[in-house]
Amino acid sequence: MIDLQNTGAGLEGYGLLAAQLESLLADEKDFIANAAQFSAFLYSQIDDLNWAGFYLNRDEELVLGPFQGQIACVRIPFGRGVCGAAAQSLQTQRVEDVHEFPGHIACDSASNSELVVPLVKEGRLIGVLDLDSPKVGRFSEQDQAGIEQLAAIFLKATDC
Repeated sequence: MIDLQNTGAGLEGYGLLAAQLESLLADEKDFIANAAQFSAFLYSQIDDLNWAGFYLNRDEELVLGPFQGQIACVRIPFGRGVCGAAAQSLQTQRVEDVHEFPGHIACDSASNSELVVPLVKEGRLIGVLDLDSPKVGRFSEQDQAGIEQLAAIFLKATDC
């Protein structure tokens, strides 16, 4: 596990993770296989996470996809909660304290901060990548940039 918060190596640490992820996904194009691997990779390599995974766009609704962590909400309407806001706006949502986010959906009461990256390929929303942490304020701007870079690697490597 790379300590991205306490080493001062935030972007450098994400560069290392990017190289590892490219290698991990190099010989596979299947969406489910790569999403499962990517979820496990994030969950095992990034500290202070209690959930890492995907919600997939199914007719303007997000449906649970591959993930690591506690059981989760299965369906999230666009515009509802942090994931729904990311899907509707097509903008990354980095939330310091989810309990202050209007319309937050509490799938796991232990989650206190969240980072959600919309996954857009060829102009269409595939779904969102969702990271939850029990730590308030867990995700920095460097984390956001790093996770967005990793999501781009996943999209490039994967048929979807």
